[in-house]
This record gives sequence, C-alpha cells and structure tokens, in this order.
Amino acid sequence: MLAAATACRLRQSTARAKSGRAGCLSHLPRLTLNGPQTRRSRCTLVGVDTWVKSALLQHSRPELAAPDGFTPTMEEPPRPLPLDIMAKLRFLALWFFSGAAFLCLLAFLQHQFLALPITGRGLLFPMIFGALSGLLIGSWELRLKRYSLQLAEGEKRFRTLYQNTPVMLHSIDPQGRLINVSNFWLQTLGYRREEVLGRRLTEFMSEKSRRYAEETVFPEFFRAGYLKDIPYQMVKKSGEVIHVLLSAIAEFDAEGKITRSLAVLIDITERKQAEKEIQKLAYYDTLTGLPNRTLFQDRLSQALAQARREERKVGVLFLDLDRFKAINDTLGHVAGDMLLKYVARRLQGCVRQSDTVARLGGDEFVVILPGIHTEADLTAFAKKILEALSRPVRLGEKKFFTTASIGISVFPDDASDVDILIRNADIAMYAAKDRGKNTYQFFSTEMNAKVVEKLGLENRLRLALKREELILAYQPQMDLKNDRISGLEVLLRWQHPEAGLIPPGSFIRVAEETGLIIPIGEWVLHTACTQAKLWQDAGFPSLRVGVNISSRQFDQPDFIDMVDRVLQQTGFDPRNLELELTESIVMENVPETIMTLTDLKVRGIHLAIDDFGTGYSSLSYLKHFPFDRLKIAQEFVRDISIDPEDAAIVEAITGMAKSLGLEVIAEGVERQDQLDFLRDRQCNDMQGHFFARPMSAADFTIMLKKEQIRDHGGRLH
Repeated sequence: MLAAATACRLRQSTARAKSGRAGCLSHLPRLTLNGPQTRRSRCTLVGVDTWVKSALLQHSRPELAAPDGFTPTMEEPPRPLPLDIMAKLRFLALWFFSGAAFLCLLAFLQHQFLALPITGRGLLFPMIFGALSGLLIGSWELRLKRYSLQLAEGEKRFRTLYQNTPVMLHSIDPQGRLINVSNFWLQTLGYRREEVLGRRLTEFMSEKSRRYAEETVFPEFFRAGYLKDIPYQMVKKSGEVIHVLLSAIAEFDAEGKITRSLAVLIDITERKQAEKEIQKLAYYDTLTGLPNRTLFQDRLSQALAQARREERKVGVLFLDLDRFKAINDTLGHVAGDMLLKYVARRLQGCVRQSDTVARLGGDEFVVILPGIHTEADLTAFAKKILEALSRPVRLGEKKFFTTASIGISVFPDDASDVDILIRNADIAMYAAKDRGKNTYQFFSTEMNAKVVEKLGLENRLRLALKREELILAYQPQMDLKNDRISGLEVLLRWQHPEAGLIPPGSFIRVAEETGLIIPIGEWVLHTACTQAKLWQDAGFPSLRVGVNISSRQFDQPDFIDMVDRVLQQTGFDPRNLELELTESIVMENVPETIMTLTDLKVRGIHLAIDDFGTGYSSLSYLKHFPFDRLKIAQEFVRDISIDPEDAAIVEAITGMAKSLGLEVIAEGVERQDQLDFLRDRQCNDMQGHFFARPMSAADFTIMLKKEQIRDHGGRLH
C-alpha cells in the first residue's frame, strides 16, 4: 500500500509539472520538427523546447544532434533530454536497494511487535517486492526530473526569446500593470526596465489613447481576452509620440480569470506620416497649403448640413486677383507663386478659426463663412479682405500692389446646393470685375439671367462661325492733306438670320472669354487680306488695311506664325497691313510685347495704338515701342470743340506724336467743327461717319471706283 501511495504521489507530481509547464507557455506558438530521419507527429508542446533541446544536443553530445535537413515546423513532440548513463544506473540502484531495505525493515518490525515469524523464504518476497517498487519509483522520479529540466530550459529559452526578440512585447497583470517587457520595447521608448515594471501600461500612452484604453479597450480585453490591431499613441521618455498597433491575447486560470497577457506592438509612425503626406497631396494645395477644391467642397457640404440643422446662413466668397496674369508674365512664375502665398496668408489672417480658406486653382480663392446672420457680416468680411490685399507686397526688390474682385453668395438665399452656391459666387465675382475690379458684389437673380443669356450667346456664336454668319464691314480712312482715301479699317459684324445685324460690342467680349476670338480673329485677318488683294488685282490703289487684334490673339504663342501663314496664303503685301492694338494689350507684358512688335515690324507690317489716351498712356514706355501711328479715341473727339479738357488732350497727343515722329489719325469724326479743329492742329488723317459709314465690300468697291473717276476728272468736295 505504501508503494502504491508513493507511486500515486509521483504520478500527481508529474501531472502537475506537465500542466504547469503547459500553462505558463501556452501563449506561445507550437512547433514540430520534421526531417528525413524523423517521423511526423503532432502534439501540444511548446516550440521553444525543440530549439532548446537542439542546442543542448549540439553542445553536449554532437552525435545526438539534429541531422542535416531538419527545419522547424509546427507541432512536433519533444525528445527526452539525454542523461548520464552511470548516474541513471546509480539512481535506479539506490531506489532498488532502498525499496528492498524498506520492506525488510517492515518485516522485522512485524516480527518484533506482532510476533510474526521471520524466515529466509519470508524475507525473499519483501525484498523482491521492495526492489521492484524501488525501481518503479525511481523510474517515475527520473521522468519527473527529466520533465522538470525540460520545463526549466524551456522557460529560460522563452525568457531569452521574449527579451531579445526585435519586436515590442509586453505582459500585463489583471490590474493593467506591466510585469514584463522586451528589450526592444525599452529601446524604442527609451526607458530602463526598472522604470517601467510595476507601472500601469496607460502611463506610457498619450492622453487621448489613455482615455480610449481605460474606457473602451481594457474592459473589452479583460472580458474577451483578445485584441487585434488597436491603434494607440505611445509616448517616449523624450516626449516624442509614436503610433502603434497593439494585438494581445490573455492567459486564463482554471476559474476562467485572466492571470496575465502577451501583447505585440507594431510601430506604424512612418506609415502614419506617409498617409498624412498622401492626404495632404490629395486634399491640400501644394503651393499655399490651403485646402484644395476637393476638401473645400467637403467642408462646404458639412457647413450646409449644419446650417440646415441650426437654421442659420452660410456665406461663400469667391475671390479672383486683378491683373495677376500681368504680374505673372512680367516678373515670372516664381514671383507669381510668391504673390499667391502672400495672398493665402493674408486671407487666413482675415477669417475666424471656424472659417475655411481654400484655393481652387490659379489666382482663384474661396472662403466659407458659417454662422452668418446678416449681409452686413459678409460686407464687413469682404471689406476686410480687400483692405488686407490692398497693402503692398514686396517681390524681390520691388513693391507691388494687388487688388481682388469678390463675389458673394449666401445659403439658403441664393442656393441650397454646393455646386450652385459656388457657381453663383463665381457669377457675382465677374460682376465685380465688370464694375471696375477691387470691389465685391452680392449674387442676384439678374446676374444669373445675364449668365444664361451669355451662355446662349456663346452657343449661337459658335454656330455662327460654322454657318458663315460673320461678315466684315470696311470704313474708309481719309487723308485730308491729299484729299483722298488713304486706307480702311476692317470691322466685324454678325448677320444673324433672326436678330439681324449684331454689332461687335454685343459679342466680342464673349468671344474673348470663351476663346472663340482665336479662330474668329484669324478668319477676319484672312478675309480682309483676301479682299484687299482682290482690290489691288482689280487695279485700285494700294490701301493700308487696318485690322484690330485682341489681347487673347496677341498672347498666343503662335501669333506671329498665324500672321505669316495668312500673308502667305493670301499673297497680300505686308507693307499694306496695319495691326491695331490697345494700350492695355501693349502694357500687359512689356518685354514680350516689344519682341513681338519687333518681329512684326521687320516684316514690314505697320503698327498702330488704337484708342490712344484711354489706357495707360505711358510716354516713357511709348518711345520704346515700334509703333507707326496713334489713333485718337472717339471719346476725346466727340466734344472736342466745346470741352476744353478734351481739346487739351487732343492737342497734347498730336504734339507728342509729332515730336516722336508718329502719325496721328482721329476716329469718330462726325461733324464739321470736329474736322476743322483737327485740321487746325495738323491732324490730317481722319475717319468717321462724316466721311462714310462702315460698308460692305461691294459698296466699298463702288466708292473706290468713284474716287478713280474723280481723280481722272475732278476733285472730291
């Protein structure tokens, strides 16, 4: 019975050793060993043991080491650790003799106290049974030692792997206190081991992550025992914050309570930074750092949704810089980019924290103003912005002044849709530009009607170009000194099948804004040169043909090529061609303008400034331009005989032109007093209704024929 009890105790000890060993390492992955000289099997033993055994075999008995070709795989039962044979025999012999001696002693005591007889044969059975029991107990003891050694070595190996693995690992107790951390965990966060063990894990998190862990994550983890990819912000000892993903699994006791856990942290700081950069590229303007169109529309949608709930208004300000193209072309794109950055900073300084300033592209900016009560609030913001932008900006060594035109639309008064609200603000902005720029305009339904009308006009104009509804009119230019026609100006007209003759003032601006002026302008030049060549071939005197050039045409990179192509196709002599440009075109980009004008001049083409006196009238620049003639604007000629200021301007223009060696021609001469005034100031070239209205090519041909007859038979009176 004593032997049986001893054997039972040993079995229980062995079982407890096994269960304890499996319990403390049950959170690790299971491994097996597969190789050409081993059989495959599966068990639940911890993989660390396999690596420990392999290392011990190689250092203690090389002949028993794992053969070549072994690779670690999943779930292979451990092989027993080798023990010294002599020690094993000595151990078993000790138990053998101890068992025999114990039962012999028991037989002797029975004889002494119970008076049982002792014989040689009577002692033989106890000795044999005791020896066998001793051997059995010794075998169990050896097995227990072997498993205890495996457990100790496995735990040592686990601790080594745990501490030295290049991953952030930590274990916490049910109170959330750290009971173990890996060296890489300490290295990443910059702490020493004694500084962290025993402290709560949340002490090493940011405030936001600490609240999230304590209120949400930890209760769920201690209930379920499992977490995966939970984002946290960990704080280094230096104060630097890093982003991590935490995954953890818990170990439970027999009662189902968590005893400890193992967690893995993956540093995703670089990935977060990359995501932030990608988001910045996707939602922010790279030049100014302001929200781009995509983010602006999203924020406007949110602002409108909130305004609907709170029954409040939202203002949208659409802003476009005035004459930005001139600055960009004159100083270069680097200076233009600097100006845009200045504008972005000044706009941000004009708004509240809850407002949004965005750049849509080019020189267009928009501002979202939520929580607006009245139009007076929007007016105040608009004035504040205009005042901020009016301050000079230093670009390089020079100071520049810039202005802006602002269009304003209001939710829900003007629109309840994001796109329509932006469109209406854009419409109001163009209305502000029409009013002279550097101002603001609120959207109105009348503006929308004008836009709709403008869109319809654009569509009809495109069809007119295809249907050849555009025609040219020719107005003669008179040389009073020689009493003859010296040239003509080509004027564009639109012969609409329903509306009749449409003057250019009704559609030229639309053509310029939409780019239709490019094909229309080439058609005008080609048609005018073709008609003039026909008159020359018919024997009429060579006349100077004046053709107006728009700024959109003149800015085209292939403008010179287009002129050359037309002259080559029509065979028209470039010395009889005069291109008329306004002062605003000339002054937009002076260096480029001078180069283009020089290219035209070397071809023999005449150059004229149209409507001189209504634009910049910069005499310092005028002397550098290769112009041949100045055209006095009609607005100065209209009241020339009764308005002293107009008379003074005309006298100044004629005197300046004479000193610079330029010709002068006056436009819009309609009365005799105007003609007399101009003739007295030695301005002998004129055009206007006093001499002839613009006419068709056929009527102009008749006029040329009459002049031929007169030259042969009389004088023009």
